Amino acid sequence: MNDMEEIMEKYHYGKQMLETEIDILIKEFSFNHGYNPVEHIKSRIKSKKSIIEKMTRKNLEINTTNMVNHLDDIIGLRIVCSFIPDVYDIVSTITQSRNIIIKERKDYITNPKSSGYSSYHLIVFVPIYLKGKIEYVPAEIQIRTVAMDFWASLDHKIQYKFDGDNIPAEVEEELYRYSRAINELDTRMMNLNELMKKYKKEF
Repeated sequence: MNDMEEIMEKYHYGKQMLETEIDILIKEFSFNHGYNPVEHIKSRIKSKKSIIEKMTRKNLEINTTNMVNHLDDIIGLRIVCSFIPDVYDIVSTITQSRNIIIKERKDYITNPKSSGYSSYHLIVFVPIYLKGKIEYVPAEIQIRTVAMDFWASLDHKIQYKFDGDNIPAEVEEELYRYSRAINELDTRMMNLNELMKKYKKEF
């Protein structure tokens, strides 16, 4: 097994460990609070082609050392929730885990990107157990609402269509307007959910 294959094998172990830990945390949350805030979860490992493309964009020499030291999102996990408060509940739950080390937080919900992108990102380290010792591999966790996920999917398709460059200004402006509309929708849905809770308590 060459270096690349061995490293990729570690990332696959890390992905499995992360999936298991997140599943346990969400089940514990659901048990403690009486509801499950998560709509669905997706996970993936970057392909070798995607890894090389990202290293090229970062102007990094293509080797396994740079891959390990400079790419934190080879493992990716996305958690999609119903409402904005659910996103922060899940973030809090993950950060309290004894088995996940938080390296970095990026709150693009409070501070959206200039494109309009909204989500909460965590860069974490996940433990894997190999040959009688513990190693840690990085992973990126994205937590967002259903509405944010819909917008991000549309953005991804547009980026792909134009190869990430030379997107017409008209398309960018329209996409940004949609992001604001989705933000307003998220807020209204959150308010509706709070109203539902109020009437549930009265009964």
